[in-house]
Amino acid sequence: MARMLLVLCCFSAPFFMDYRVQAADAAKPNVLFLFTDDQRADTIAALGNPHIKTPNIDELVRSGFVFNNAYCMGSTMPAVCNPSRHMMHSGMSLFRYDPKQIEGTFGETMKRAGYTTYHESKRGNTARKYHTAFDHSQYLNDQAERTSGHHGRTIANHAVKFLKDYDRDNPFFMYLGFAGPHDPRVAAEEWKALYDPAELPLPENYKPLHPFDNGEMVIRDEQLAPWPRTEETVREHLRDYYACISSIDFNIGRIIATLKETGQFENTIIVFSSDHGLAVGSHGLFGKQSLYEHSMKAPLIFSGPGIPHGQSEAFCYLFDIFPTVCDLAHVPIPAGLDGKSLSPVIDGKSTGVRDDIFLAYRNVMRGVRHGDWKLIRYPQVNVTQLFNLREDPLELHDLSESDQEQTDRMMTLLIKQQSVYDDKQPLIVENPQPATITVEMINKAAEQAANKKRKVKRRK
Repeated sequence: MARMLLVLCCFSAPFFMDYRVQAADAAKPNVLFLFTDDQRADTIAALGNPHIKTPNIDELVRSGFVFNNAYCMGSTMPAVCNPSRHMMHSGMSLFRYDPKQIEGTFGETMKRAGYTTYHESKRGNTARKYHTAFDHSQYLNDQAERTSGHHGRTIANHAVKFLKDYDRDNPFFMYLGFAGPHDPRVAAEEWKALYDPAELPLPENYKPLHPFDNGEMVIRDEQLAPWPRTEETVREHLRDYYACISSIDFNIGRIIATLKETGQFENTIIVFSSDHGLAVGSHGLFGKQSLYEHSMKAPLIFSGPGIPHGQSEAFCYLFDIFPTVCDLAHVPIPAGLDGKSLSPVIDGKSTGVRDDIFLAYRNVMRGVRHGDWKLIRYPQVNVTQLFNLREDPLELHDLSESDQEQTDRMMTLLIKQQSVYDDKQPLIVENPQPATITVEMINKAAEQAANKKRKVKRRK
């Protein structure tokens, strides 16, 4: 699975490298960075999902370069979207980013390199200081956007206007942080009509209930559907999830069409990604607060001048996007970033820039991946999982007890990765909580959490 899968269409690698050199002497390319919220890596038709309709993202896949193992490193809080964006904008890892930083951030770096910088996203999921470096910065009313039924329409309207009005000689860097497909997933009938819940297959790792208490069983995201998760409920949620993604895809198409209409498409690098994935019924979960592949992986596509068509299984983080864009746009990469440029992989000079992936969520989960092997440790309940992702990509068969030697190797690697990324969380705690979970226990815990929340509101 760690092997490189690279397919070059029509041209050879030397052509693209020569083109890149020539482009460096010419005008810098524009950069359009499309960043969705809560979109799983497996929700793109051209990447193997025959049930979803994403024609415009499919075109980016067909023309660009895809990283199939792009990860959000994790989160120190339930709102995973917040640290994910902080890491992406700063190029720093989970325990090192500084939300007060301005100098050396993504937007500031591009601005200093001569780019006109444009930003629009929802409020609250990134420190505002990261956005102050943008020449044009505005925020969505994300709740209104999500409940309008037309995900992506407002942000696309603004982007289209900017592109039509843009008449400067210098290039632009446009960062668009879409509010969807994060819940509430309200889709207009035209998008919902694309999907019949009865015909949508369940996730292959669907479960009515997670097999044990992972430490985050009654978080807000998990209360979007009752326990146990029924097949009907999961299919309805998938319908709404896919409908919102199709709406965003349509509006991405409007933006790309405007690039073509205004003659800017041929000189624009387009990056498409998301802050992390989502469970939507996988493993009996609904949120993103887990270290399973469906929640920590995100799509990552680079398309544009000098970028060959291909796919790679190379490991990478979302905070690698920043230095990669710098490389592709001939912009100096700030010193000291944790992020690494992926351009050697895109150019075919290397099969990867990382040997391992480290994952973390609050104080309840830690994980590491090396080659085909992945280990997840739950210190608060003293549970360990080991998966061989080549043989078991859906993470259904825990091998931690049957392969103790491999489990020990991966635990040693996990401890080493914690040291590399300044993570102080113990992997063994005194008096761990029971891991046993039942529907009755979850419903009782959810009610207790709701009562606690109501009391807090009354005090305010």
